[in-house]
Amino acid sequence: MRIPTWLVAAALALTGLAPASPALAADGNPLEKTNGFSVDPDSNPAVWVRDHPSDSLAGPIRTSIATKPGARWFGNWSGDIRTAVDKYTYAADVADKLPVLVAYNIPGRDCGGESTGGAGGPQAYRDWISAFADGIGGKPAIVVLEPDALAQLDCLSGTARTDRVDLLKFAATQLARKAPNTWAYLDGGNATWIPAPTMASRLKQVGVQSIHGFVLNVSNFSTTAESTTYGKAVGSALGYAAPFVVDTSRNGAGHGTDSEWCNPPKRKLGATSQPGGGPELQLWIKVPGDSDGSCGYGTGVPAGTFSPALANHLIKGD
Repeated sequence: MRIPTWLVAAALALTGLAPASPALAADGNPLEKTNGFSVDPDSNPAVWVRDHPSDSLAGPIRTSIATKPGARWFGNWSGDIRTAVDKYTYAADVADKLPVLVAYNIPGRDCGGESTGGAGGPQAYRDWISAFADGIGGKPAIVVLEPDALAQLDCLSGTARTDRVDLLKFAATQLARKAPNTWAYLDGGNATWIPAPTMASRLKQVGVQSIHGFVLNVSNFSTTAESTTYGKAVGSALGYAAPFVVDTSRNGAGHGTDSEWCNPPKRKLGATSQPGGGPELQLWIKVPGDSDGSCGYGTGVPAGTFSPALANHLIKGD
């Protein structure tokens, strides 16, 4: 097991060889500081499997989903955010694994849709994301910043739109300053949503250049190839080859012939979390089996709630 970077810095500080500064231990690449991506032991699928060991779906869900590396989402349900983030990243660091975290608490989240919510206002969000970054500190991590927040700018106007841009820029700055061993990625929508030049302009506006890159296809179904083509177009419009990530959790069969996004049929698990393959990283960001909302195959299942039936559809691809 590798010694956690923050622990090295602390030990040096105690010997008088260096100040206790997380930035002192930073060399920028969390992949080099860890040995593979972390599996969330308390993901919704993992908890369901533990609670239903005799269910006929427990075995397939355990094998195909619950034991695979993926992201943990943090929001207004997470309690004290600094404590929650610190606990999660500390456990991963001790295990020499790289955690993937999603910050999902922007005010007006999902524009009143199935995943509505978020911080109560601009200052509440600043406090929250600042504490989120504090919780990571010098530990290695991957962070996805605010899925859909930029792509949904069109549903906002006036002060609300300006506030969102300012808050995303603030979030990027906090991660860059406080989490030196973290690769943070601003969400850039998906390949079928916003034209690449428009998305590039929005990413520039919120300071993508101050962090590692951007992320595509979160909770969506576009193939990795489609997403890679779009990601390169966004990079070209940005004027540099910005690194990007693709969410592959449910894109194994692509988006099919329709544009349905809410628990649609005939979607399938995609490539498990790994470097390369077109984007810089392929990651399971959406938790497979967690509902998009009370719609499609998930009618009656609120957004973010695990459904073994939804998980089984993704495993079977039907």
